[in-house]
Amino acid sequence: MTLSLHSEFSAPDRVVVQVGGRLDAMTFGELDEAMLALLPRLADGGTVVIDLAHLEYVSSAGLRSFAKIRKNMRTRGGHTLLLNPQPQVRKVFDIVKAVPVNEVFASTQELDAYLDRMQRQITEGDDSDI
Repeated sequence: MTLSLHSEFSAPDRVVVQVGGRLDAMTFGELDEAMLALLPRLADGGTVVIDLAHLEYVSSAGLRSFAKIRKNMRTRGGHTLLLNPQPQVRKVFDIVKAVPVNEVFASTQELDAYLDRMQRQITEGDDSDI
């Protein structure tokens, strides 16, 4: 199976990237190239939401791609959030501790609740938990 990618800017500071198929040594370059083109279009301090609902497999090469995205976003004051990982992909993240647990969401509703809390904290002047 190959890798499938689709991206959509839901706002100037938020892009949703849907990743499907297999993210491994043969396909990680496709994600890296796509993100290299996408990230400069995202406002500093923005959020990349990576929807993993259709990702069936991730290898260490794929984990490195996610780490690069997170590093890039952190240097720009932004966030990287993972959404809808299938159980086997979630297990990989759990085993290698590749992504902090508070950046992985089981559903869109859970993600939206987090984003709502985060924005409310900022508007109320308390961004210590972000």
